[in-house]
Amino acid sequence: MMDKNIQTEIEAAVFRQLISHFSERTDVQNIDLMNLSGFCRNCLSKWYSAAAQELGQEVDYEQAREIVYGMPYSEWKSRYQTEATPEQLAAFNENKEAE
Repeated sequence: MMDKNIQTEIEAAVFRQLISHFSERTDVQNIDLMNLSGFCRNCLSKWYSAAAQELGQEVDYEQAREIVYGMPYSEWKSRYQTEATPEQLAAFNENKEAE
């Protein structure tokens, strides 16, 4: 069985790599992530904030978004977010209905 501290270090390293990967792949829109995997950068931000609060740390959603996006969300949105296509929106709504 793996030492719990080592497991936590590995999980933290994986999370950092995921965040790094997302920061390099600004071409991948959140709606694409949601349609393919059921989560996106905003979900990660919500999970981050919730985990921090469980550990007694105050990290609100916007602070968590800045950690996940690597910049304020409004800046990321203006730089990289594109308008969702009708096909993306249809797939998103279809996935929501299937839940």
